[in-house]
Amino acid sequence: MSKKSIITIAGKPGSGKSTTSKAVAAQLSYRHFSSGDLFRAIAKEKGLDVKSANQHAEKESSIDDLVDSKLQQMGKTESDIVIDSRTAWHWMPDSFKVYLDLNLETAADRILNSLDRGHEANEYIPESVQEYAKELAERLESEAKRYKKLYGINPYDLSNYDLVVDTSSYTIDETVDKVISAFKSWLTS
Repeated sequence: MSKKSIITIAGKPGSGKSTTSKAVAAQLSYRHFSSGDLFRAIAKEKGLDVKSANQHAEKESSIDDLVDSKLQQMGKTESDIVIDSRTAWHWMPDSFKVYLDLNLETAADRILNSLDRGHEANEYIPESVQEYAKELAERLESEAKRYKKLYGINPYDLSNYDLVVDTSSYTIDETVDKVISAFKSWLTS
């Protein structure tokens, strides 16, 4: 397998995928792309919030098909890019694959403390950390079912990745440094 200068970053909601991928891209002078932003935009066009879009996608694959075809094309034509995506690692096997992990209560707390109007418009957000952690668990279960059915993969299986970072143990700067350091080692190995 040849290696490409593509970093794919997956992980649980609230693990810092967006923040980490943007910071890594900026430090490496790479382009950044978020398949989650694309998924949310397509869902919004269809009048769906994130949870409803995930449930809809379990039965009907049109949103996933659009996102996946974009990722597949990028894997063939792009380099010097950091992609925040649950499935890009699957479509880009020659990328450096990163998974950001943490427990769901920490994730829920982080998300609730950093909400913007965009999230509230596209997703039901409970006020309690415990209730939101339960919502996140349901979302992960829905996504896992969907990806298993569509592609026979589990994006939450840590063996799919070159690097796994528990972001509850590190600051964003430490996480970014770990990703960049491991990526540079991977490229030269």
